[in-house]
Amino acid sequence: MVKLNKIYTRTGDDGTTGLVSGRRRPKYDPRVEAYGTVDETNAVIGLVRLHTGSMPVLDAMLMRIQNDCVDLGADLATPEDAETPGYEPLRIVDAQVTRIETDIDALNADLEPLASFVLPGGTEAAAYLHLARTVARRAERLMVELADGEGETVSPAAIRFINRLSDFFFVAARWVNDKGRADVLWIPGKNR
Repeated sequence: MVKLNKIYTRTGDDGTTGLVSGRRRPKYDPRVEAYGTVDETNAVIGLVRLHTGSMPVLDAMLMRIQNDCVDLGADLATPEDAETPGYEPLRIVDAQVTRIETDIDALNADLEPLASFVLPGGTEAAAYLHLARTVARRAERLMVELADGEGETVSPAAIRFINRLSDFFFVAARWVNDKGRADVLWIPGKNR
């Protein structure tokens, strides 16, 4: 159980932050950028959920995803090469990836076929879901870059999770736009 009694510790005043192992890294470290961007994704999901109260099925999916995003942050904040933290580190597992795929399939089954690229917009929920999608894609790019870094690891399940997450946001954005009927479609060359 996590216990946070004191919010400010002053340990980051030197421009570093602590990983789960206690090891310090600069706040601009690629690992910190990756889990910080996952946290940013989660914050955008919070904005989405302000508009999904009347959609309990989607809201429940988003709540599960928010929890999984904290799991992902914990996974990224505990490098596999880190000193053992005294317990089994929390890792993203394939079941979490499968759950997102199941949710995507459930929402996608209701959608009108896609005839063009979709522009972010339509309803407020859809616009925020598109924002979540783009932030998740940035998190994915940072995670893949981190995984390619010398001496760094990111689990394949974590990368699959973040990849599916942005797909989920795209499908969910269409779903809240009257199941795709209210999508704002891209018209190539419209303003030439």
